Amino acid sequence: MTNADRSNEWLIAGVDEVGRGPLAGAVVAAAVILDPQQPIEGLADSKKLSEKRREQLAQQIHERSLAWALGRAEVEEIDAINILQASLLAMKRALAALSTQPHEALIDGNRCPPDLPFPSRAIIKGDQSESAIAAASIIAKVARDQEMVALDADYPGYGLASHKGYPTRVHVAALQRLGVTAIHRRSFAPVKRCLGST
Repeated sequence: MTNADRSNEWLIAGVDEVGRGPLAGAVVAAAVILDPQQPIEGLADSKKLSEKRREQLAQQIHERSLAWALGRAEVEEIDAINILQASLLAMKRALAALSTQPHEALIDGNRCPPDLPFPSRAIIKGDQSESAIAAASIIAKVARDQEMVALDADYPGYGLASHKGYPTRVHVAALQRLGVTAIHRRSFAPVKRCLGST
């Protein structure tokens, strides 16, 4: 089927984010428009897949999707507007970055980014029921995990490559021992405590 033949297809973008819970790093969202003619087997909630399987599926999503894009909100934005608003902003940026505009967006969770130029629907646990959302969760997680591994080289001693910025005992202990860095979210309680603020 040619692109012209497909012009009447209803294009749905799945959207998900990763990185709401960590004490460090950006929140990263992805938007994916899957191609029904190139199905991808094994799409699932990224948290339920092994790292190796996520990376394999991410490669297939990149190669077979009609369109995909990442969006992010940086640490400074998270601290300024809170993590929920920053997550919605990252999702909006991912949708805006798509090379093909969808007719509808399916958003993982209970809230949609405001002021989208097309209809959107929030679906709780959508990464378990919608393939496009699952695909978005996979490429967002792979991208963010790779970023945290890279940051581990710039900020050694915090264990970022292993816990990816989440508030593990190892991470909190490293914060107390080594101090707060530029990539830590100052509005999050464990980081605030290390800064001596409340």
